[in-house]
Amino acid sequence: MGRRNPHYRRVKKRDQTAHQQAYQQAGHARAQQEEPPLRELVETACGAVLYAAEDAHPLALDQAASLLSEPAARWPETGRAVLLVSGAQLARLWQAGWQPADLARAVRRELTGRHLRLAVDLMAAELRGYAAAGLDPRWSGQLRELEAADWWGQDDAFLPGVADRERLDRFSVATLLLELYRLIGRLPPLTLLGPPPGTVPRSPGSALPFVQKTGSEPRMLGRIRALLAKAESTEFPDEAEALTAKAQQLMAQHSIDEALLAASSGSRVEPGACRIGVDNPYEAPKALLLDAVAGANRATSLWTKELGFCTVVGFPADLEAVELLYTSLLVQATGAMNSAGIQGGGAGGSRTKAFRQSFLISYAARIRERLSGATAQATEEALVGLRAEGREDSSALLPVLAAREEAVRRSTEQLFPNARAGRAIRASDYDGWTQGRAAADRAQLRGHGAELSR
Repeated sequence: MGRRNPHYRRVKKRDQTAHQQAYQQAGHARAQQEEPPLRELVETACGAVLYAAEDAHPLALDQAASLLSEPAARWPETGRAVLLVSGAQLARLWQAGWQPADLARAVRRELTGRHLRLAVDLMAAELRGYAAAGLDPRWSGQLRELEAADWWGQDDAFLPGVADRERLDRFSVATLLLELYRLIGRLPPLTLLGPPPGTVPRSPGSALPFVQKTGSEPRMLGRIRALLAKAESTEFPDEAEALTAKAQQLMAQHSIDEALLAASSGSRVEPGACRIGVDNPYEAPKALLLDAVAGANRATSLWTKELGFCTVVGFPADLEAVELLYTSLLVQATGAMNSAGIQGGGAGGSRTKAFRQSFLISYAARIRERLSGATAQATEEALVGLRAEGREDSSALLPVLAAREEAVRRSTEQLFPNARAGRAIRASDYDGWTQGRAAADRAQLRGHGAELSR
C-alpha cells in the first residue's frame, strides 16, 4: 500500500475541523433552544404556575420548579433573573395600591414563615432601586419593621443564600418562589393611600397625604411610646396607672395642639389613612373594637374582611392614637378573655366559641362608651384650660374639631365612594357578654384622653 498523499491528509484534517465546528455550532443552537434566556425561563415558569387551574396546579408547580432548579450550574444566574422578574411584579403591585406591610400580612395569612422571609427579601431587592426622595417615609418605616435588608450582596448569591438560610435544596427553594408568585399575582387592587415608590411625594397642601410613621416622629409621641412600654412591663398596678394616665394626657394634648396649630397657621393639611391588621380568630369583634377606638379619635375605620385589615382615615396625630390604643386594648382583651376561660374550668362554657365571641363584642361595645366619654371629657378640659389662659383661640376649638371631623368624612367618601355599612354581629352567650363588659370596665384606656374616674 503506497503512501498517502500529504495533501489528502491536510484536506481530511481541514474537513474534520469544519465538521467539528459545524457540530459545535449546531449543539450551541440546540442548547440555546433548550435553555432560553434565564429571565424568559423564569417568566415562563411563573406564568405556568400563576395561570394554572386549581386541579392542575400541583403538576404545574412541580414542572415549573424543576425547570427553575436545573441545571445546577445556572442556579446562581437564575437568582439574578428571579430578582428582575419579581421586581417588575412588585412594582405593578405598588401601583395597584399595595404597601410592604400589606403584602407581608397577606403572605403571613396564606403561606408560611419561609414564604414571608422570601417576600421580605424580594421587597428589599426591589425597593433598593429607588432614591430616598422617591420613597414615602412610611414605606421606609414599614421596611424597618419587617427588617428588610439586602443581605446577599451580589445578586448571583441570592438563591444559594436563600437555600443555605432555609436549609433547602434547589427544587424546594424554587417551589417556595413559585408559590409566592402565585399569591402575589392573584392579589386584588387596593385603594391607593399614598404615592407609590418612584413618584413625587404629595405637596403639603394636597389631599390625602400619606401618614408618616418613621423614626423621626415628634418628640411627644416618642415620650408616649416610652410611657406605654414601661406601663405594660411593670408589675406594679399603681405605677402602671400613673404611667398610662400621663401618656393619656400627653396624647390628648398632642392631638388638640395639632388641630389648633393647623387652624392658626392656615395649613391645608388633610386627613391621611393607614391600614391595621385584623386577624382571625374572632376578627369581627376585633374590627368592632378598632372601629370604637377610631370613632373616639375622630377617625373612620372600614373593614376589608377578605384581606384581614381595616383602613383607618383620620388626621396623623389621631391615627397614631388609634394604633397605639387599639394595640393596647386588644392585648388586654385577649388576656382577660383567656383568664376568663381558665376561671371557667377548662371544658366549661367560657371555653366555647360563643362565649369568646360574645365576650369580645361586649368588650368592644363598652370600650366605645368609655372612649366616647373620655373624648368629651378631654375636649372640655382643654377648652377650660384655654379659657383660663385667656387664649384667643379658645372659642375656635370646637369649630376646629368639627371641621376636622367633616374633613375625615369627605376624605373617607373620596377614598371609598362605594363603601356600605356591614351587618351587625350579635352576642349569643350571656356570660360572655357580662364578663366582656366587666373586662372593658377594668381596661386601662392607654394613649387616649385624660384619666377617667370609673
